[in-house]
Amino acid sequence: MDEDKAMSVIPQQQPGISQEERAGAARHNTDVDQSTRQVPINLRQSGPTAVEMLISTRVRKSPYWHLSVEAGCWRATVYNRIYHPRGYVKPEDGGAMVEYNSLVNDVTMWNVAVERQIQVKGPDAEKMVDYVITRDASKIKPMHGKYVVLCNEDGGILNDPVLLRVAEDEFWFSISDSDLELWLRGVNIGKGFDVTIAEIDVCPVQIQGPKSEALMVDLFGDAVSDIPFYGLMEGQIAGRDVIISQTGFTGEKGYEIYLRDATLYAEDMWYAVLEAGKKHNLRVIAPAHHRRIAAGILSWGQDIDQEVTPFQCNLAYQVPRNKDSDYIGKAVLEAHRAQMEAGDSPYTLGMVGLRLGGAQITDYANDFWLVFGEGSNEALGYVTSPWYSPELGTNIALAFVPWDGRSPGTRYQVELPAEYALADGTTRVEAEVVEVPFRPSVNPNSREVAKLRGSDFVD
Repeated sequence: MDEDKAMSVIPQQQPGISQEERAGAARHNTDVDQSTRQVPINLRQSGPTAVEMLISTRVRKSPYWHLSVEAGCWRATVYNRIYHPRGYVKPEDGGAMVEYNSLVNDVTMWNVAVERQIQVKGPDAEKMVDYVITRDASKIKPMHGKYVVLCNEDGGILNDPVLLRVAEDEFWFSISDSDLELWLRGVNIGKGFDVTIAEIDVCPVQIQGPKSEALMVDLFGDAVSDIPFYGLMEGQIAGRDVIISQTGFTGEKGYEIYLRDATLYAEDMWYAVLEAGKKHNLRVIAPAHHRRIAAGILSWGQDIDQEVTPFQCNLAYQVPRNKDSDYIGKAVLEAHRAQMEAGDSPYTLGMVGLRLGGAQITDYANDFWLVFGEGSNEALGYVTSPWYSPELGTNIALAFVPWDGRSPGTRYQVELPAEYALADGTTRVEAEVVEVPFRPSVNPNSREVAKLRGSDFVD
């Protein structure tokens, strides 16, 4: 298979829709109040893009790319300027829902080398990291990690990585889809911390699903079972050095294997996992966004970006009340919290979970679908991440709606594309605000833990 052609997909135009109708649907929506944004989210409903996506050497092939193609990858996207596999089972064979079944019933491996590892190392590593994350870096002990957010001076989320502390003087930012290395270097030009900052040749794969622990024990021994949630362990696979974490993008039981010198040893690690996985019914799959949505896990660039603060997207727990040291964005975030507690929110929109009607949503959305008030033709918000949940038997979504309309039970309507219309052709379907996460995770996230102890933040 030609790898570059495997990346090029030409979506078909929607049948029965005229050029004039497509042009009308593509008009930018100005009803949704995005007055607090510098650059509004593009809410044109333009549908599938009927062009070939040109991919050249400007986009990097990770050390696992050829292995993903070998495993059946038939489509991909670009994430952190790297090819990112987004489909192995073709639609005619069941598509993403077949991959989902392997995730929730067996065990899966994902190529997530796109999570580039940005190393901060040196005598001032803890001090620098503490300055760029909202949480307290001193409370992350060596060989442990945390989910963290980094904000700009306006409190907007620049990145929401998993942060690994692999040594007293060394941290790895396992980044989401925005370039963090350049930001960190820029910060350090002004602050002059005694650290080095660089991307390193470490690439992760995720091992996710209820049989993940059994597979990892086969690979690394019984010590894997002692790794706590967000704990780390050093190990070897096929004679190659790795760091293991109990983390993942699913809400299922899962781990990540961070391979050192990945450009040299990708095949060694990959094939060893495949061989050990045979008896556990391992399947190589793409990141399961239907499961991460159910777990309330956010996707940077899709659900959040640099103009969304933690308070707008269910990440308020990431803004501690007891962190004495300064960090980028602290003054604005604390001022926003005080303003909200005084009953005067600075935000027009906030994120919620929605249960919604329509045919089963079984693939990625091409647009941010519009959210309307009941019986109204005025768009009030937009959907960021929709999918069908087999366990709940309904479509679910993350969405931005008016700040004062976020209470569970609030009713809205969502305008779906024609492919997800009701049997009678109706595309405007009912939606209701519900609690997030939509279903329990194997390991409760920090927000849930904080809530159980009666707190609205974590350290």
